[in-house]
Amino acid sequence: MLLAIHIAAGGLAIILGTVALSVKKGGRIHRRVGLLFVYAMLVMGTSASILALRKTPIDPNVFGGLMVAYFVITALTTVRPVSPWTRRINVALLTIPVGLALFDIAGGVKAFNRPGGFLNGVPFPMYFFLATVFILAATGDVRIMRFGMPGGGPRLARHLWRMCFALFIAAGSFFSIRARVAKILPQPFTTAPMRALPILLLFAAMFYWLWRVRRRRPLPVLVRHDPMPLATRGE
Repeated sequence: MLLAIHIAAGGLAIILGTVALSVKKGGRIHRRVGLLFVYAMLVMGTSASILALRKTPIDPNVFGGLMVAYFVITALTTVRPVSPWTRRINVALLTIPVGLALFDIAGGVKAFNRPGGFLNGVPFPMYFFLATVFILAATGDVRIMRFGMPGGGPRLARHLWRMCFALFIAAGSFFSIRARVAKILPQPFTTAPMRALPILLLFAAMFYWLWRVRRRRPLPVLVRHDPMPLATRGE
């Protein structure tokens, strides 16, 4: 039952994330779908961690679940009104990227020193890539704790890349394994290039929207009666 819930939540998260990336940013559909995406990702991440804990406490999927929860929650608090509650959440969650960065650096070193450069089926460059992402995320969290939440484009960019990276985790977990894709999609879509295409499109969409929000003049992200981000004109 838990595995079925995990699979369903992961598939729903990929669909919802794709819709959120495609519709008008800050609009009603974007906000509602984005919130459902957060819920689906939390269910997916929690179920993944529980399933992995049944095997061993050091299973990579245990930390994968924590990673998903960290990115979607901090992305959500970015566009919520700043309050003592959101500050406490951000402080508590800071332990996750710091711990995961150290874990991935150690894993990358072990993989590098092994024949073939793999550890638990993961190549050593991926460990160092994830460690770099976690360090950047933690640095951004510390900056916000010191100087406060930014406004306008930088705030939207923080929300955007964290949501997209969470979607990358869900999509990568599915499309990276051919057997999983073959259960749902026909054979032409199970080749390596076709399985890599959704990931490439995801990052292309992320960088496109990062460019769009960075080029916009600073706009108020929040309004008093609506804790979700405003749409910028023309998006």
